[in-house]
Amino acid sequence: MLQNQTLEHLRELRLTAMAEAYTRQIQDPHMNDLSFDERFGLLVDHERTERHNRQLVRLLREAHLKVNAAPEEIDYTVARGLEASVVRHLVTGQWITGRQNLIVCGPTGVGKTFLVCALGTAACRQGYRVRYYRLSRLLQDIAVAKADGSYSRLARQLASADLLILDDWGLAPMSAPEGRELLDILDDRTSAHSTCVASQLPIEAWYGTFADPTVADAVLDRLVHNAHKLLLKGESMRKLRNGLPQAEKIGK
Repeated sequence: MLQNQTLEHLRELRLTAMAEAYTRQIQDPHMNDLSFDERFGLLVDHERTERHNRQLVRLLREAHLKVNAAPEEIDYTVARGLEASVVRHLVTGQWITGRQNLIVCGPTGVGKTFLVCALGTAACRQGYRVRYYRLSRLLQDIAVAKADGSYSRLARQLASADLLILDDWGLAPMSAPEGRELLDILDDRTSAHSTCVASQLPIEAWYGTFADPTVADAVLDRLVHNAHKLLLKGESMRKLRNGLPQAEKIGK
């Protein structure tokens, strides 16, 4: 009777994982060999683990990462200028805690998107709120949000994310209004949260993607000077893994 009442109280308190673990303890006669502290510790550990797992699932779902990538899956065997020690430091999330930025540049196919998504996964594991966008899609979403009246909500989401990942930066020129929209977003985040940018273009070529050079100066000032920089190089990872002959690789 007391056990049933305890289970009901645990569920009322929304300690569902602890209730499940307690049920298993009741059914396991070997649990009687453990002390009260040991059994109680197991209950608390199970509740804590389940809550962390639920939080991680939610954070990953809300992040909308383009690829399902994990930091332990990053490939260091291909020569592309990627140092394992540097990535391991980034995986710790200290740069996010310090509200610093990250810039990843390199040619198409070299693994930029996988890398930033793996770092996004690492951030989610540590409880950070992450948002992933292709820059062109973000600008489209902003235009739609301004038209349907939902921009304030979108702006709050962008401003509050612990890590905002902007992929495919500089693939198309930005109009003057788009540049100002981007500046507003980054201005809200400067010194408050971290932003990660992945681009095929070297940083010095970013100015040319803005219609307004004054806005370009302001955007880059907010991004570059407080950023870790990873400059990748080499063959396309997709071509290498497909095992195409060298002549075909050059022709693609």
